[in-house]
Amino acid sequence: MRIAATAHKAGLPTNATMLYGHVENTEEKVYHLARLREVQDETGGFLCYIPLSFHPERTELEQLPGPTGCLDLKELAVGRLMLDNFPHIKAYWVMIGEETASIALNFGASDLDGTIGEERIAHAAKAASPVGLARTRMLRLIGDARKTPVERDALYNEIHVYDS
Repeated sequence: MRIAATAHKAGLPTNATMLYGHVENTEEKVYHLARLREVQDETGGFLCYIPLSFHPERTELEQLPGPTGCLDLKELAVGRLMLDNFPHIKAYWVMIGEETASIALNFGASDLDGTIGEERIAHAAKAASPVGLARTRMLRLIGDARKTPVERDALYNEIHVYDS
C-alpha cells in the first residue's frame, strides 16, 4: 500500500489486485479492500481493482477446492460495493473464464481486460483459458452482457466505441 501511495503521489497511476480463494478468510479480504479504499481516498491514483481467483492445481495447496463462478461473481460484486471510489473493476477473463467474465459485467465489473495477444503468467500455471482472445470474441462477450464495447488504452482513455 505504501508503494502504491508513493507512486500515486509521484503522478503514476496503478492498479490494485487481491488474490482470493486460498488461505484467506472473510475478515482478511474486507481488511484488504478497506485499506485499498483508504489509499484511494488519500491519493486517487488507482485506475482499477482486479480480483484474482486462486487456482490450486499443481500447487502445494492443490487439496483446496478450485474457484467457482459463484465465488468469482461475489468477489467482483463486493469489490464494486466496497471500492465505489475506484473508477474501474476488472473481470479478468484469463482467471475466471470468458462466460463468467461476461456475466460479471452485470455484477459490478466495468472491464474485461483486453484481447491479450499471448497471456503467459496464468498459463505458466496451466490455466484452462485461451492464451489470447480475438477482438470479435471480446465484442461478442460484451454484447452478450448487453453492454457497449469500448476499446481503451492502459490509462482508460477511449480509443473507439463500438456499436452495441
